[in-house]
Amino acid sequence: MINWEKINQESKNLHISMTKLSLTISTAESCTGGMLASAIIHNPGSSKLFNKGYITYSNESKILELEVNPNILKEFGAVSEKCCLMMAKGLLKKTASNLILTTTGIAGPEGSSYKKPIGLVWICHGDDKKQISNKFVFEGNRLDIRLKTTYQALKLTNDFLKKYYL
Repeated sequence: MINWEKINQESKNLHISMTKLSLTISTAESCTGGMLASAIIHNPGSSKLFNKGYITYSNESKILELEVNPNILKEFGAVSEKCCLMMAKGLLKKTASNLILTTTGIAGPEGSSYKKPIGLVWICHGDDKKQISNKFVFEGNRLDIRLKTTYQALKLTNDFLKKYYL
C-alpha cells in the first residue's frame, strides 16, 4: 500500500540527489492535481530545487499553459502518451528546469471507457535531452490512484537521476 510516508521517502531521496547535483525540477499535473508538487515541497529547503508547478486539469489549460496541440487532444485524448509528452515539452520550454515530471490519467470514479479504464495513468519524466513516458494502470479508489501516481513519478525520477546523473 502506498501512503504519504512512502511518498515522502522518495521525495527525500529526490531532494538529496537534486541538492547534491544543483538541479531544479518543475511539474505539470492533471490527475494528481498538485499532489506531486506538494510531495516535492514537503521537505525543507525545497525552494532551492522546485522551480514551478502547473495543474493543467482541463484540456483548455493544457493548451494554454503548456502548448499542447489541440489536435493531439482530439485524436488521442488527454490521457495518452502523446499528450503526456507534449506536456513535458511545454513544461521544459516554459520553465527551463533541469528536470520535469508530468502526469495525466483517470483517477475515477467516472471518465473511463473500454480503452481507457479507471486507473490508466501516463507519467513522463526526464530532462531537456530525454523525456521518458510510462503507462500504468493502478487499482484502487481515486485517492489510491493519485497516491500511487505520485509515488511512481518520484520513483521514476530518482531512477532517472541514478542512471543519467549519479
